Amino acid sequence: MRFDEISRALVHALKYGDRLNLAPMMGQWLGNAGREILAEADALVPVPLHWRRRWARRFNQSAVLAAAVSATSGVPIVANVLKRVKATAQQVGLSRTNRAANVQGAFRVPPESKAAIIDRRLVLVDDVLTSGSTAEGCARVLLRAGAANVDVLVFARVADPVRTSI
Repeated sequence: MRFDEISRALVHALKYGDRLNLAPMMGQWLGNAGREILAEADALVPVPLHWRRRWARRFNQSAVLAAAVSATSGVPIVANVLKRVKATAQQVGLSRTNRAANVQGAFRVPPESKAAIIDRRLVLVDDVLTSGSTAEGCARVLLRAGAANVDVLVFARVADPVRTSI
């Protein structure tokens, strides 16, 4: 869905308001919207949080959404195959260029996890896609580690009023 007042309220309630009860509904919507890519997928990969941010928040909203998508689609999650190894600043308020620089080198696939993704069609799950920098950084790392394909499934997409939304 388009990132607007309603989707922002849902995402913020889940992410910052501990409203985990919203995840099944949001996951159902994600599953419906991504039906075609989920039909071809081998596994779901949630966008990881750095351990410090996860500790402060107590959960990873992308992992919660991935679990809800998995429950409705039957596509399994491959947990911990993607790690955020660099503590990045929050992306909110950063320009496209600064977002890309912020996530540069932030993700990696641990050597012991490569076997779980080699030649597999993966779906990266996140809550919001703004510039695409996080999704691109994750996808590049997964593809370099041997994934056959990486699609992206997000709950909301920020639409640039100047460009046509994808």
